[in-house]
Amino acid sequence: MNLLSKYPTEVLVLLFLTVTFLQSGIDKLLDWKGNVAFIKDHFKNSPLKNTVPLLLAIILVLEIVAGFCMLFGIYELYTSGAKEIALLGTELCAVTLIFLLIGQRLAKDYAGAISLAVYFIITLWGVFLLNS
Repeated sequence: MNLLSKYPTEVLVLLFLTVTFLQSGIDKLLDWKGNVAFIKDHFKNSPLKNTVPLLLAIILVLEIVAGFCMLFGIYELYTSGAKEIALLGTELCAVTLIFLLIGQRLAKDYAGAISLAVYFIITLWGVFLLNS
């Protein structure tokens, strides 16, 4: 419990983002074809329509790497108080969310783009906490 008493907000933000990004990445891995079909339909009228599998693979890698960086970052916070890996994970989350925002805007899914703002605010809060 020492971890939560020393870094409560950082750990809770990291846990939230870890669950969010690892679950999303694992879902893409387990149902690749379903995700590609859904995203292709979502982007059928956008400039991204012909690059969906490549772009989805990039998002998948970013989500998994970010998730594991944050998970390892929690461990590092606990063992040494080091924040660098956790910070890298949250920064990768921010980049991933910006990529997703670009996609939502190009697909003209403005409601989807708005929903990303909540995740982005939490991610920026994590970056701020881990960078100070």
